[in-house]
Amino acid sequence: MSTFEFKTPVSDEDIKKVHIGDVIYLTGDIVTGRDDVHHRVVISGKEPPVDLKGKAIFHAGPIMKKISAEGEPDKYKVISVGPTTSMRMEKAQAEFLEKTGVKIIIGKGGMGPKTTQGCVDNCAIHTIFPGGCAVVAAEEVVDVEGVEWLDLGMPEAMWKLNADKFGPLIVSIDSYGNNLIENNKVDFNTKREQALENLKGKLSYME
Repeated sequence: MSTFEFKTPVSDEDIKKVHIGDVIYLTGDIVTGRDDVHHRVVISGKEPPVDLKGKAIFHAGPIMKKISAEGEPDKYKVISVGPTTSMRMEKAQAEFLEKTGVKIIIGKGGMGPKTTQGCVDNCAIHTIFPGGCAVVAAEEVVDVEGVEWLDLGMPEAMWKLNADKFGPLIVSIDSYGNNLIENNKVDFNTKREQALENLKGKLSYME
């Protein structure tokens, strides 16, 4: 396992350095986007209002607090920004990568074969931000630069965040087609079958 610090925009050369199990800390632009953003871009065919090339998309529905005074331009602060289950975006993620040029996906849990192939085809990675650390994530956001598609609602909008050493982000899918979560499932099932075989004859209800 290796640890990397990247700044956005991230290049293909950066992405090719990392493999599943590696850890990344990301500085620069991160944009939130969940189900509605992916559907709007992929299914509805709308161009995203943010340049995402070389950037990171964060599967998250943040809680924001408006801090600007009345009459001033809108300004927000992140209260909490925990990751959303990434598998919800599986159907649209590969096409989203192709259309936007996103290089790093951040979320919770793993993603499936379609996204895995999408990461290979578009030289991208999926990473996992530890669950239960939404307040920690908020503290790593140094500025909220703005918001797009707020008509989707606070959790579903595209929040433009600027982060400093955002992480740890555990690489779960790399650009070579390796999928950490799926590999772990195979390993677990193999060990489970071996353990059950070893128990046969030792426990009466298994005879």
